[in-house]
Amino acid sequence: MRATRATRPRLLLGIGATLGLFLAAFDLVGARRDAAKVPDDAIAVVDGVPILAADYERSLSALAADRRTPLDDEERRRVLDRLVDEELLVQKGLDLGLARRDRRVRSDIVASVVESVVAEAATSEPSDAEVEAFFAAHGELFQRSGRVRVRQVLVRVSPGVDDDAARTRAAAAAKRLRDGEDFETVARELGDAPIAALPAGKIDPATLREYLGPTVATSVLELPVATPSDPIRSAAGYHVVEVLEREPATTPALAEIVDQVRVELRRQNQDEALRAYVEGLRQEHDVRVREPRS
Repeated sequence: MRATRATRPRLLLGIGATLGLFLAAFDLVGARRDAAKVPDDAIAVVDGVPILAADYERSLSALAADRRTPLDDEERRRVLDRLVDEELLVQKGLDLGLARRDRRVRSDIVASVVESVVAEAATSEPSDAEVEAFFAAHGELFQRSGRVRVRQVLVRVSPGVDDDAARTRAAAAAKRLRDGEDFETVARELGDAPIAALPAGKIDPATLREYLGPTVATSVLELPVATPSDPIRSAAGYHVVEVLEREPATTPALAEIVDQVRVELRRQNQDEALRAYVEGLRQEHDVRVREPRS
């Protein structure tokens, strides 16, 4: 019997409902089948790569920290979708070879691996005995620089001053000082006022470089006490420098700097762990190198 126009809509509705129930049942079975493939410690799997439940919970916690109300199901699902999308993009980036071709991506990967290796080494706290042994073997790392008390006669060189004339004047100042003439008199008659006067007390090498520049400071550290130097050229002009007093470098007692020593030992342990890790990778992998031509 043919369906009449009146019965046809009801027939179509019945077929649609049956098909809907069938598809819903199929989706439910499929969802259960898919869920069975997800490891217990994961929330999803993308092409065999699990998205860990712990990472999902951390993302939820980070989002919830900015909210006054609890997250609803839709928001929780959005977080999961974002993690899935992120993994899809990461895998696509790897397929495109970005990890090898993109310098920024390569640098980020290297930095992350280094950070993980160093973080693992950092969990091991050096013992007191290890700190003592390290300090005994590397005391020079913690040596305090010696200090000096100096004075100078500066003869400036500027666009309007002849270099040879300035050097001659500085050499005359050095000679008069070595002959025992009064320093203040020589400085007043032959020298020029510096931009910043040297401190009256003892200063360390770093401060000396700030006032005199690296070239003059290096020369001063080699001068004997109470012996005016020959003229030393700098960007400012010629310096005649005399070391009045020298305090030698010293190494403080371990008790004074034990925290500093522990930090340095921890840093060196991390460096050694990283070197050992990289050396292990070299042994595990086929590395071939063509030596560069000189």
